[in-house]
Amino acid sequence: MREIVRTNDIVLITAIEALFKGAGIRHVVLDQNMSVLEGSIGMLPRRIMVDDDAAARARRLLTDAGLGHELRPDGG
Repeated sequence: MREIVRTNDIVLITAIEALFKGAGIRHVVLDQNMSVLEGSIGMLPRRIMVDDDAAARARRLLTDAGLGHELRPDGG
């Protein structure tokens, strides 16, 4: 899996999940249960991961949706 976005913006995460679901892109949000450790202050970012073979499509989808600035650098 490849990290596409890292953020602590819950609204952004929800929007990205909706886009990916609508496009049929399998994804997972990691670290969403870390609020137990951080005290629910939203300090620790969540990571949105997609399958390696869907990474280019996911990046293109987010760019087309105006969210390209949220993308992590493409690691290959």
